[in-house]
Amino acid sequence: MVTVVPTPRNISPPPEPATLPKKLDAGALFVLKSRGSWLHCGYHLTTAIVAPALLSLPFALALLGWESGVMVLVLAGVVTFYSYNLLSLVLEHYAYLGRRQLRFRDMAHDILGPGWGRYYVGPLQLGSCYGAVIACTLLGGQSLKFIYLLARPNGSMQLSHFIVIFGSFTLILAQIPSFHSLRHINLVSLILCFAYCACTTAGAIYIGNSNHAPPKNYSLTGIGVNRVFGFFNAISIICTTYGNGIIPEIQATIAEPVKGKMLKGLLVCYAVVISNYFSVGISGYWAFGNQVQSSVLQNFMDNSNPLLPKWFLLMTNGFTVLQVAACTLVYLQPSNVVLERRFANPEKSQLSMRNFVPRLISRSLSVIIATTFAAMLPFFGDIMALFGAFGCIPLDFILPMIFYNLTFKPSKKGFVFWVNTVIGVVSTGLSLIGAVASVRQIILDARTYRLFADM
Repeated sequence: MVTVVPTPRNISPPPEPATLPKKLDAGALFVLKSRGSWLHCGYHLTTAIVAPALLSLPFALALLGWESGVMVLVLAGVVTFYSYNLLSLVLEHYAYLGRRQLRFRDMAHDILGPGWGRYYVGPLQLGSCYGAVIACTLLGGQSLKFIYLLARPNGSMQLSHFIVIFGSFTLILAQIPSFHSLRHINLVSLILCFAYCACTTAGAIYIGNSNHAPPKNYSLTGIGVNRVFGFFNAISIICTTYGNGIIPEIQATIAEPVKGKMLKGLLVCYAVVISNYFSVGISGYWAFGNQVQSSVLQNFMDNSNPLLPKWFLLMTNGFTVLQVAACTLVYLQPSNVVLERRFANPEKSQLSMRNFVPRLISRSLSVIIATTFAAMLPFFGDIMALFGAFGCIPLDFILPMIFYNLTFKPSKKGFVFWVNTVIGVVSTGLSLIGAVASVRQIILDARTYRLFADM
């Protein structure tokens, strides 16, 4: 009997014979250990995508209205799932050729050329992920302050104090050596996603049916140019909540053979995405209408008076703090790869003193800098919207289409080529408009900005 090794029918013949894997640098060798299963991949994906930023989905729906909001929410989910699957197919293809790519910059290097990886995709991903670390640290501090004010309404501690507390907690967890080592933390994170989303949904439904509910007005706010910019701002919010920008690094944690495993992980992740995004988004918008705040949890308070039992609000925010800590660790991984590559010696053991001391110092400084920026710029949400337009949309909506078309070269008369092209072109337009809208919002809010403000 002859055994035939199956190959994907849509993969073009390799341009050259399969080569032996190149020697890994310390960043890839130590941080991106390929030991995980598809289930671990699902945990990592869920933590990266289903973050507390989803609590802004009701606000995005309020800017779009029922029909447009739900349609954009569905469409963004379909496009990102498709996009991430395309990336996984490209990564599997290069693994089949014996040139497994472990980082986004590796993909750009091999497909677009060395300059694209070094000077565009690498810095773009690193900046976006480190910006997400700063935003998560700020969100963690805000959640801790909310808990504090529930317990002591007249307390004197400021937001910067809680950001430092959260940053100190992150600094300890940041010493976990590899991405794969986070698998158990990210499993807990997945459970926490369900927990705080269930609490948020239940709280919104309870308030929506109570005497404390605001009048349910679903009309669009703003007129003229404000409404137009609000529309594109909402699209940017929804795209950012679905984005992550670290698909290659997550797939790098999977043990070989990698074929088909990423798709299973994506199915696990999107089962969580669908159940949580739609429940939080729809229930929050239904309960508060166009009065919903940028984070729906803010609507659970009325002039510092809780609309739900204090223990319920404490529990919800406690779940949020713990999950955002896991999210922070995931988005630290690209910078950890860069730091290990620069300071670690791949010839020594990862836990040797030669590598332990530089890792402790470099990762601690990385977290300290992020915590300082979060405390100094409590209005970082406006800046992060600009990061999303320039970083999230290119990494998650544009580059996957380009990578797939250049790697597999689908027929220009075929359906796949034109779907990818249309998605890439439309996403480019949304990225540019989103950037303009973000800069406009920063200018409008600039008069209220103050460093280390207690917001």
